[in-house]
Amino acid sequence: MSDSELERQVIDRISFRNFLGFPDDIPDRCTVWTFRERIAETGKDREIWDELQRQIESKGLEVKKGVMQDASFITSDPGHKKANEPRGPEAKTRRDKEGTWAKKGNKSSFGYKLHTKMDIKYQLIRNYETTTASVHDSQIDLTKKGEINYQDKGYFGAECAGFDAGMKRAVRGHPLTIHDKRRNKRISRKRSPGERPYAVLKTVFKVKYTLLTMIKHVNVKNMYSCFNFDLFQLRTLKKQGRIA
Repeated sequence: MSDSELERQVIDRISFRNFLGFPDDIPDRCTVWTFRERIAETGKDREIWDELQRQIESKGLEVKKGVMQDASFITSDPGHKKANEPRGPEAKTRRDKEGTWAKKGNKSSFGYKLHTKMDIKYQLIRNYETTTASVHDSQIDLTKKGEINYQDKGYFGAECAGFDAGMKRAVRGHPLTIHDKRRNKRISRKRSPGERPYAVLKTVFKVKYTLLTMIKHVNVKNMYSCFNFDLFQLRTLKKQGRIA
């Protein structure tokens, strides 16, 4: 929700005030904006994320069976500008300032892109990065040395800090062999759970569309969304009896 809507809900709903500990002073939209701005400027978002990962690993939930990397668009309002006329950070407008256009298939999207790395065994998000929509998935590598990275065809040929276990893609003069097709099918089965995080992020945590106009603010929002997803997944793992 927007900052102004958050202010309205805190004023109107007991559940929101309970979450805040029934403060004497209700935070307004400017307080929320300043808080997010301070986190973005000081880099505290990365410190918060790193602390979450430290606590997850301290419970014995290290990456053990490899990871999978993926990305998804986060759309925003382009205003009336055309695809070849980005607004730029100097734009004096409530419309998006830093988003870019990207085309996938026959559909064009304007805004940003959330890149995530999820471990296969526990299906927890282990790393994330926010870019504008025009940045290709293959330009972002979130893996660490030694990690087995199961990637789809969109990452074919891209450098990987870990062990590249990505799917093969046919190129001119080099069609896929039977071995390549069977290998792709095995990797595809391993990657199938990787769609769940984005389904949850978009339906539960509403990251499909953003009202924020600058990438640093979108990145802070994405950090909290991924943080909440991991808490959500930890609760699921506990219900399944997979963790104490």
